[in-house]
Parts: sequence; structure tokens; C-alpha cells
Amino acid sequence: MDLESGKTVPAVPVPLDAEVQVAYDAYLAREPDLAPMSIEKLPVIRAEVDAAVAAIEDLSRGGRFTVSQPSVPGLDGAPEIPLLMCTPSGAPASRPALYFLHGGGFYGGDHRIVLDQILDAAERLGATVVSVGYRLAPEHPYPAQIDDAYAGLLWVTDHADELGIDPERIVITGASAGGGLGAALALTVRDKGGPHLLGQLLMAPLLDDRNDNGFAWTSLLGDTRGGIDVPWYAAPARATDLAGLPPTFLDVGSAECLRDEVLAYADRIWQAGGEAELHVWPGGIHSFDRKAPEARISKAAVTARLNWLKHLLATH
Repeated sequence: MDLESGKTVPAVPVPLDAEVQVAYDAYLAREPDLAPMSIEKLPVIRAEVDAAVAAIEDLSRGGRFTVSQPSVPGLDGAPEIPLLMCTPSGAPASRPALYFLHGGGFYGGDHRIVLDQILDAAERLGATVVSVGYRLAPEHPYPAQIDDAYAGLLWVTDHADELGIDPERIVITGASAGGGLGAALALTVRDKGGPHLLGQLLMAPLLDDRNDNGFAWTSLLGDTRGGIDVPWYAAPARATDLAGLPPTFLDVGSAECLRDEVLAYADRIWQAGGEAELHVWPGGIHSFDRKAPEARISKAAVTARLNWLKHLLATH
């Protein structure tokens, strides 16, 4: 199963990629008791995340990155937000930024772990990674997460000169729940009139609370999940108008339950006259690129994301 959504496959099963299947079977053998996710199992998930954070030895990758961890003001008096900022050595004095929102189903994860791919991309692009430690549900339900993401972005743009970041070249990026928050942040920025975003890279984002994504949406929205009053800054698929968004990259596995909502979101961006690149990876489950990093489709997905970022930065 997928720790973030509670499911891995759409209602009509799609065959898994053979390499992904091997990795998925091994994953299930290691984690046999996690399906379905529940509030009772949350301490176990949080403990695993804490252990992963405690095991971090060197965020600088042997000195290849300059690392800082500022805490910045929250929105409207909310608690301060921890950021992790990683800049590759030798990066330009005024550089792009990859503003990263971690996954974890809104209730788990941490902004200091599962950063290999984003740091690889930053090193190739000469970009600063800004990873956001937003508050977690269910202790902090919506709008805590989007408020923190927005407040962190405001701080980065307000301090862009001293950080060495070009405020016109900030790309939101996120995976799973972080991808959903990225989409929500792009809508927030559009509707508030700024700051400027160059693009958004959304990897298997959680977009629609009306779909069966288990514990994640209930953690975020409680009893309002699936109702008529859920705002689109919580569930971006609720947005009635997707015009005016920055260039967007979306990808998803063909064998995961988020597939259809991601396809629908891309289609609605196109219908609104927007720019979107969509990849559906055949036989991919949720987070297949992390569960099976050596699989052919995993390597293809990582390459496609990097190529999109290169093209975006070269043409804007």
C-alpha cells in the first residue's frame, strides 16, 4: 500500500511494470501491517520519520552544498516555519530556486529527508533548494499547511537579494501531498497577485478530496472532506478556473489511484489555455521512482523532470 493515500492502484487494476512489481513486493514484505493507515498507526510512521531525520549525517553532500536552516515568520502570527536551504558550490550569484514541499500525506514526512532527487537537480541546474517544514495534520488541519507554504515563499522573495535568489525564477516542486500543496500554492499566488512563479513541477500530486485517498484527506479536512464547502486552496481539483497558472509539469503512474485526478487537472489547465506537460508512467505505482529507483521508468521519470526544468529555465 501507499502510506500517504492508503491505496496504490486505481479501481480497475493496471498491470505493474515488472521492475516496479519486484520492488513493491519487497516493500510489502517489509511493511505488512501498515494497510490501511489509521490514527493508531500514526505514531509508528512519525517514529520512522524521526529516525530518518536523526540518521542524517551530512546535508552538504561532502561540502558540495552550502546549507542553512533559518526559521521564518509564519502567516498572521502563526508559529515560525523551519526552512532548509541548500545551494550548490559554485552556483551563480543570482540563481533559480526550487521551492520544495515534501510528501507524507499531510500528516507525515519531514523537509530534511527524501531530498536526493531535488538536490541532484539543483546541482545540475545551479539552483538553491528551499525545503519547507510546514505544520502537519491532523494536529494542524487546513489551512496550516498552505499558510506555512505561502509564508515561506513570501520570506524567500522578500529576502531574495541577500539569499542570492532571482525572485523571477522560483519553481514550486513537490511530490504526493507536497505536490498537492504546490498546486494549492500556485493557486494562492495567482489569486493574491504574487509573488511571481516561474513554474510548478508536481509529482503524483494529491488534488481531489472527493476521491478515495484514505487517511490523508481526512487528516487535512476532518469531517468537511468531500463536502460542498472545501476550498480549492485545500483541494486544487475544486478550482473552478485554472487559467493564469505558471507552466506546469505533472506526472503520475498508470497503476495508482491518483492517476485520473492528475490527468483531469492537466486537461483542465489545457482547456483554460494554460501550459502543461503531462507524463503517465506505464505500470507505475505511487512513488515508484523512490520504491524502485533503478527501474527503467523511474530513470525516465527523473530525466523527464530534469529536462523540463532545464527547458523552463532556458526559455524564461
